Amino acid sequence: MDKFEIKSDFTDYSKAFLEENAKINLISKNDEAVLFEKHIYDSLAINLFLKKYKIKKGELLDIGCGGGFPSIPIAIEHQELNVTGLDSIKKKINANINIKNTLGLDNLSLICDRVENLKNKKFDIITSRAVADLGKISEYALPLLKKNGYFIAYKSQKAKDEIEKALPVLKHFKAEVKDIINYRLPLEEIYDRNLIVISWI
Repeated sequence: MDKFEIKSDFTDYSKAFLEENAKINLISKNDEAVLFEKHIYDSLAINLFLKKYKIKKGELLDIGCGGGFPSIPIAIEHQELNVTGLDSIKKKINANINIKNTLGLDNLSLICDRVENLKNKKFDIITSRAVADLGKISEYALPLLKKNGYFIAYKSQKAKDEIEKALPVLKHFKAEVKDIINYRLPLEEIYDRNLIVISWI
C-alpha cells in the first residue's frame, strides 16, 4: 500500500467544516470523529498521483464535490492548482463557499450546476469521489478532459469490478485505465482504497 506526506495544516479547515456540518450534515455525525482519517486523508490521496506523474500545476474539476471532498483539501494542499468544485445541490455549494471564504482560498471556485451543463471549458485533471459507478461518471468526465489530461476516480476495493463494467464506456470515448494506485486510510479497521487513473488512448 502506498503512503504519502501531507504538508498542510488542516486545523482551521476542520473547524470551519464542522461549523457548516452542524447546519446541514455534509457528513454523518458518526464520521465527525474521523473527519481527517476518512475524508481529508482520503481526498489527499491525489498526492500519490501528482507525485508519480510529476504534475505541478493545472486546472482541476471535482465532479459532485458534495461536502467539499476532495476539492477543498486539494485546494488547501496544492495552491498551484486551480480547483473547481461542482455540485447540483445548492445548500452544499453554499456551505463550501462559506468554508472557502473563511479560509481565503483564492484558487478554489464553486459552481452549483449539473455536470451536463458544463460544456465551455476543459480541464487538466478531473476528480470524482463517491458520486456514481465508474462507467456513469466517466460519461460525464471524459468529454470535459483535455487532450493530455487525467480523470482520477476515487474507488473502494471493488475498483477492478467497476473497471470491468466501465470498459464499453471507456472504449466508446477512446480512453483507458492507465494506473490503479492503492492506499489505505489511517483507521483502526482496514480500509483500502484506490485511485483509478484514466486518460486518452
